[in-house]
Amino acid sequence: MKKSEVKIGEVYRVKVSGTIADVRITGENPHGGWDGVNVATKRKVRIKSAQRLRGLATTKKAATDKTAPEKAKAETPRATSEKPDTKTTAAEPKARKRPVRKSGTMSGLDAAAKVLAEAGEPLNCKTIVERALAKGYWKTGGKTPAATVYAAIIREIAKKGDASRFAKAERGKFTLKA
Repeated sequence: MKKSEVKIGEVYRVKVSGTIADVRITGENPHGGWDGVNVATKRKVRIKSAQRLRGLATTKKAATDKTAPEKAKAETPRATSEKPDTKTTAAEPKARKRPVRKSGTMSGLDAAAKVLAEAGEPLNCKTIVERALAKGYWKTGGKTPAATVYAAIIREIAKKGDASRFAKAERGKFTLKA
């Protein structure tokens, strides 16, 4: 849209904070651009350039009507390849599928648990990874596998808490929970 086409008082579709919103232009800004009010939220908005303007809003009535976006959503036809409603409730959590691995390999966390079970003592991640790779429990092409395993163990401890398989024994060393 061109700067000369903008009229004060009109409602335009404007890209604001990464989303498209209806904005009523209230006047010119002394620093350039225009001042406006978001029709839905009633917040003041500064439009710095005409490039943000996407054109006039469909109708003034739709722009001033707060339920217009909801009505538009209800009226739009659904796609023919519609997926069934799979929302889960708190009573029935959605089961996460683990990726299928090649036979003979396991995840870095599973390998770490197996190495710690065999060791019977706290180990640091570098030692865990060296032993897992030497015994063929885990294969990786990463540049920092010890950092990967460390992050995964810390993440499991933080997420699962007492249900975690791992526990921090001392700084940088982990053990299996009994």
